[in-house]
Amino acid sequence: MRKFFDRIPLKFINYVFWLLLMYLIAALAWWYIELDQQNDLMLAFQLEQAMKNIALAPGAIDALQDAHDRNAKQYIGEGFTFLIITILGAVFVYSVVRRQIRFHLQQKNFMMAVTHELKTPIAVTKLNLETLRRHKLDEERQSKILGDAINETERLDALCNNILLSSQLESGGYKLTKQEFDCAEMLSSAVSAFQKRYPARSFALEVSGPVVLNGEEFLIRLVLNNLIENAVKYTTPEMPISVSLQELDHQAIIKVADLGAGIPDAEKQKVFEKFYRVGDESKRKTKGTGLGLYLSTKIVKDHKGSISIENNHPVGTVFKVILPKNRS
Repeated sequence: MRKFFDRIPLKFINYVFWLLLMYLIAALAWWYIELDQQNDLMLAFQLEQAMKNIALAPGAIDALQDAHDRNAKQYIGEGFTFLIITILGAVFVYSVVRRQIRFHLQQKNFMMAVTHELKTPIAVTKLNLETLRRHKLDEERQSKILGDAINETERLDALCNNILLSSQLESGGYKLTKQEFDCAEMLSSAVSAFQKRYPARSFALEVSGPVVLNGEEFLIRLVLNNLIENAVKYTTPEMPISVSLQELDHQAIIKVADLGAGIPDAEKQKVFEKFYRVGDESKRKTKGTGLGLYLSTKIVKDHKGSISIENNHPVGTVFKVILPKNRS
């Protein structure tokens, strides 16, 4: 049954939902018209019977007309109430079901992505180690193969950290251990590590001086790693990636800028949602699981900061992280 529902397109579900809603509204309108016509016929019948009564009490016709008007108002009130309840209930059900279907599809994409992300570094590392075992290579070749294996192992480690940390943050099992650290030194170390992992890429670091923050350095480093990793994924090797840090109004502002294709305005908020990745995972060329930006958002918010996306000029994207600075 679940596989059957997985094959149903989301557009088809939308059409069926709105068709049923229109049917309910049409049935409600028909119910009101029938009651109103029945009320008019009853008034006509009662007036006809009253006219035949010779001993007609004074004000009897007015009483019949008042009863008719009250019934008409009652039908309008009940119909309007049912209409509002129906529309509100339909909108609520639609939003919940749509969100669940969308979340289910994102989970499917996530599982496909995780499977690919886990298999790739394991396969590459295994192949590199078997190459070293079976062949006698020169020192330069061995160094390159070992470097590739280490890079894939670091990718695997980062993926596992993201998955485990996301689960712990959502369940409340992870407790922040805040302490003072130099954000400038942390950025320098992170950029240096990426430069070693991707020697063919160009990384630029702009730091004015020491900026002391009060937070968990491991988590802030994870946020920075996710942002730089995204910039690496979605830009060509010849495009530079810049990381900057500045202090402004007792705040530390971290920016990671690239010259890639950029993110459409309609997607700027969606990319921070859990598992959100546009397109089909089976056809996607870029790596990722849809957890990095979601996890980064939670970490930054737990540190009383904010994260946003801006357009870079002339092209590309700028991720901007604002964290409160330790005033002491």
